[in-house]
Amino acid sequence: MKKRDFLKYCSLMAGAMISGRAGAIAAPVKTTSSMKRKSKTMKLTFIPYELQLKHVFTLATSSRTTTPVVLTEIEYDGQKGYGEASMPPYLGESHETVIKFLSQVNLSQFKDPFLIEDIVAYLDGIMPGNYAAKASVDIALHDLVGKLTGKPWFRLWGLDPEKTPFTSFTIGIDTPEVVRQKVAEAEPYKILKVKLGLGNDKEMVETIRSISDKPICVDVNQGWKDRNYALEMAYWLKENNVIFLEQPMPKTMTDDIAWLNANSPVPVVADEALQTIDDLLTMKGVYSAINIKLMKCGGMNAAYKIALMASGMGMKVMIGCMTETSCAISAAAQLSPLAQWADLDGNLLISNDCYEGVTITDGKITLNEKPGIGITEKIKMFHN
Repeated sequence: MKKRDFLKYCSLMAGAMISGRAGAIAAPVKTTSSMKRKSKTMKLTFIPYELQLKHVFTLATSSRTTTPVVLTEIEYDGQKGYGEASMPPYLGESHETVIKFLSQVNLSQFKDPFLIEDIVAYLDGIMPGNYAAKASVDIALHDLVGKLTGKPWFRLWGLDPEKTPFTSFTIGIDTPEVVRQKVAEAEPYKILKVKLGLGNDKEMVETIRSISDKPICVDVNQGWKDRNYALEMAYWLKENNVIFLEQPMPKTMTDDIAWLNANSPVPVVADEALQTIDDLLTMKGVYSAINIKLMKCGGMNAAYKIALMASGMGMKVMIGCMTETSCAISAAAQLSPLAQWADLDGNLLISNDCYEGVTITDGKITLNEKPGIGITEKIKMFHN
């Protein structure tokens, strides 16, 4: 199979998946035995890095000024693919756990990086969990394969770059003065995402409404514990032009969330409750929509499958992020034409981004035609 035939195959399969002609989950992108490549070995390199936040980032459950990440590079046949693991506290991963996991990864046993499905299965077999660590390899593989084929992944998946959604800009819980400052910084964005759940819920929204009438997405990060309060707030938020309510209560309160979803005037979105495709299978009727994050599910391969299956189940899709560099943000953005909503602003919240990639034009995600995940190094992190 020649390169152009491989690209045509990928495009046809992705198009068939999205239109429903090929079932619920896309076939993995693979080479066939007839695709001959030079005998090369994949080399994985990784380094720890610390992201510096522009503001203190406060949620219902924690506050932080930095986020640890591990950056990855896979080299093969003269090309390099880049990936990233981001570890906010609630994921339970750290520099130490990610480095321990990546130290066990041996990619030299695979003949080429096109064997994405086999490699992902191998990563899952090393040890359970560790989804951010696995995502760092998965993203680098996708970047590498895209560079070897000369195409960005939204093209390989057959997605329309004109269908990317607007991204929201996140405002963490803070004092009215700082909230007003953050709203001013978010001027280029059409939608605001507001963190709630610490007892000053109405004050946060009223502060924003005093200076902006932009639509708001609300993320409670499991902060509410009473379903009646959650429903009361849902109606109040609807009156204040709120689009949806994300993870309002702890993910273990399934019955209460289902009750809220059935009675709420705005969609209830799963975030912390969703990691894998197995989680998705339990969510119909409990949530109206899901927030897919590469760091939660293990990377682009899993995220693509989850997005297609959720759409097939009649659920809306949001593509979200952690605090990340433009590497992981640009990887997630390749999926964004499949989503109704996006929250891909993690790179905008940091002061030391080491990559350049996807851009935002008048609030809308703009994909470029660079191969792979569409990034270039702004700071050279790997010196091999």
